[in-house]
Amino acid sequence: MEYTTLGSTGMSVSRIGLGCMSFGSGRDWMLDREESTELIERAIDLGINFFDTANVYSTGESEAILGDALADYDRDSQVVATKVYAEMDPDNPNSGGLSRKTIEQELAASLERLGMDTVDLYQTHRWDYDTPIDETLRALDDAVRRGQARYVGTSSMWAHQFAEALQTSDDLGLERFATMQNHYNAFYREEEREMLPLCEKEGIGVIPWSPLARGVGTRPLEALESTTRGQTDEYLEQIPYLQGGGEEINERIQELAAEKGVTMAQISLAWLLHKERVDAPIVGTTSVEHLEEAVEAIELDLSASDMAYLEEPYEPLRIAGHE
Repeated sequence: MEYTTLGSTGMSVSRIGLGCMSFGSGRDWMLDREESTELIERAIDLGINFFDTANVYSTGESEAILGDALADYDRDSQVVATKVYAEMDPDNPNSGGLSRKTIEQELAASLERLGMDTVDLYQTHRWDYDTPIDETLRALDDAVRRGQARYVGTSSMWAHQFAEALQTSDDLGLERFATMQNHYNAFYREEEREMLPLCEKEGIGVIPWSPLARGVGTRPLEALESTTRGQTDEYLEQIPYLQGGGEEINERIQELAAEKGVTMAQISLAWLLHKERVDAPIVGTTSVEHLEEAVEAIELDLSASDMAYLEEPYEPLRIAGHE
C-alpha cells in the first residue's frame, strides 16, 4: 500500500479509500453485516486505513457496521469519514439539510453508531440551498472545537459555491473545508474545468466518488447490463457516462486491459491515480477479489500515451452528481 497526505491536513491516508455505501440493506447488491465485516477486515490487511461512509447509507446501517468492525483494531491507525445532508427520517424535516440543528443532532447520531468520540473527517454531502453557508460553517467549526470532528470536508457542488464557502471561512475565521469528494472518473471529467484547479490552488484534498463510473469502467457494456446492479441501479441511468465518447472509452479500456493483462477496473482506477490532483479515490466494492484488484492497481503504470489514448474520445457532458 502507498500513502499520501490528504490535501493540506498533514494526515496520511491510503492511496485508495474504502467506500462503505454497499454495507447494509436496501438494494439487492448490498452486503450484509458478515459480508461487510469480511471486506473491511481484508481492507485493513491490505493496508487501507481510510474508510468513507455517510449517515444516509442504509439509514445508518453502514456506519454501525463499519464502527463495529473497526472496534477490534487500533483507532489511531484509522481515518474514518462520514457525511451529513440527506434526510434520514421522512417524518422529521430537521433530519436533513445543513442547519445547525441538523448538523449537531446528526453528528451525534453518527458518532453513536460508529462507536467513536471523534470522526476524522465530517463532510457535507451536498449543497444546501435553504441554509446560508455561514450558518453551516459555524456549526461545523463548533464541531471541530468540541472535538467531535478533526477536519471538515464537502462533496459535489459548483466551483463558485465551493469558492464562496472557502472565502466565507477565511472572512469569519472558521474551519475551512479541507477536502472535496467530487464526481470524477474517465467517463466524467467535467471537474477538470474549474473544480480541480480550484482545489489545487487552495490546497484541498481530492477524494473522488464513483472512480469506476458505477461499473461502466469495469466490464464491457453488454456484460454490465447482465449484472444485478446494472439492472437495478436507477442512478446509473441518470448519469451520462455513455454519452460524449463513453462507449469508445469503454472499448479502449478493454483494449488496454487486454494488452497489459489486467482488468478493466484496474485500468480505470490507474487512470485516476495518475492524476496529480487526486489524493485518494473512494472505491466501493462488494467483492474481496475486486478490492484486492483495486489495491494492485496502485502499482500499475500507464504511460503518457496510454493516458492520452484513453482520454482522446471524451466530449463535454452535462453536469451530473450535484443533486
